[in-house]
Amino acid sequence: MASVLRIVYHIAAFSWYAFVVKSLADKDGEELPAGIFVYGGPWKYLTFLNLLLQMLFFGLAALNDLQPGKKSESTLNRCKDLLFCVFAFPVGMFVVLLFWTIFAYDRELVYPATIDTFFPPWINHAMHSLVLPVLLGEVLVQPHSYPQTKHALAALGGVGLAYLFWIIWVYLSVGIWVYPLLAHFSTAGLMGFFFFNMTVVTSLYMLGDKLNSHVWRKDVNKMTAKAK
Repeated sequence: MASVLRIVYHIAAFSWYAFVVKSLADKDGEELPAGIFVYGGPWKYLTFLNLLLQMLFFGLAALNDLQPGKKSESTLNRCKDLLFCVFAFPVGMFVVLLFWTIFAYDRELVYPATIDTFFPPWINHAMHSLVLPVLLGEVLVQPHSYPQTKHALAALGGVGLAYLFWIIWVYLSVGIWVYPLLAHFSTAGLMGFFFFNMTVVTSLYMLGDKLNSHVWRKDVNKMTAKAK
């Protein structure tokens, strides 16, 4: 029963994210409202990249569920665990936490009201709200094998730097920040904001590890014993 629930959950989550991504893709060609600009397309937004990340993870998880043999020892299973533990969980949680924190303070800094005419409310919540319960659901339906913390944080830091360089490149190319909030920072402030965000993402990674260990204590102990 547990395995059936897990398969259904992974297929449903993958289908949901595929539907959301397709809904966003269908917007291509429509006139963009103030607050969104053409350069870089949706690839400049962490929210969109996170949707692709979540879709990829749940797609791999569903494939892993359906493959024959010992799934726990497969390369696909290891890749799936690595993707969830190091990227999907901390980045997904970060997107939800940061977006709604800034939105509550001043939505114009992150999601100008003009965007409401382009994205209906359900898409906003699909991108920035439902990610959280879906990730927590994944924590409950399956245990995950976490890598060594130093390796995980190095990977997270590398991806974070790559995204920082990307949004700086976009700014240098068109003179517009991807997020209006960034226009309020000096160079030093921008770096401080980046390191603050990386601290939050690191904390969320540790939270995911703790939740996984708490919910699946017996399974984690078995995986640790096998690794030794």
